[in-house]
Amino acid sequence: MTVRIATWNINSITARLPRFLEWLEGAKPDVLCLQELKCATDAFPYDAVKELGYEAAAHGTGRWNGVAVVSRIGLEDVVHGLPEQPGYLADGAMIAEVEPRAIAATCGPVRVWSVYVPNGREVGHPHYTYKLEWLAALRAAVLEDAAGGRPFAVLGDFNVAPTDADVWDPSLFEGSTHVTPAERQALAELRSAGLADVMPRPLKYDHPYTYWDYRQLAFPKNNGMRIDLVYGNQPFVAAVSDSYVDREARKGKGTSDHAPVVVDLDL
Repeated sequence: MTVRIATWNINSITARLPRFLEWLEGAKPDVLCLQELKCATDAFPYDAVKELGYEAAAHGTGRWNGVAVVSRIGLEDVVHGLPEQPGYLADGAMIAEVEPRAIAATCGPVRVWSVYVPNGREVGHPHYTYKLEWLAALRAAVLEDAAGGRPFAVLGDFNVAPTDADVWDPSLFEGSTHVTPAERQALAELRSAGLADVMPRPLKYDHPYTYWDYRQLAFPKNNGMRIDLVYGNQPFVAAVSDSYVDREARKGKGTSDHAPVVVDLDL
């Protein structure tokens, strides 16, 4: 059987709903991992996706994060949040908040985690430390599934460009987040759990970026970053028959600043 799995930072499911439903109907992924919902769990458009033959599990508070798994091949064993996920003590807060940044589900023959890794803000900021702690907790959470015989993947917006080739101009990012050695080392440690980076094949451009800022014509100039990643275990990677960034979904007005990453598996 062929299974199509995708990940997409939607940058507000409410604001992008028409574009999202159009893409879902056209691309026909069997499983879609979403990030940055910006909606509460009970506000997710369950009925709208159900009309297209999908069920969904969402995890959100209505603020700047939120994740979901949408599937038309089953949705079982859902886990909300990482088992040992750290919290973040925001400015002025009295207690650390455990944010809705991860959700897992088994969809037919495949198990997935949809993750929205903290941004980090700037090097030395408490949010940067939180980001590194969060990535360490993610590694601990996926160890068992990564070592298993079932196809398994962690998909989402990692807010880290794995190499300099994943940034349109590395010199512009020197000293800032997303490219620091500590962040890249955290990704390397995640891969050491038994995961490999599923690289999208280049289509029009040499570098398959997944994110482009809304400002300064970044998308038309292809001034982007590859920060939306698919990390699969050996059974997952061995089944990959195709992978690509759907740049068409980034075009036009009212789009997310990220494009979907699509992976086809031959199982």
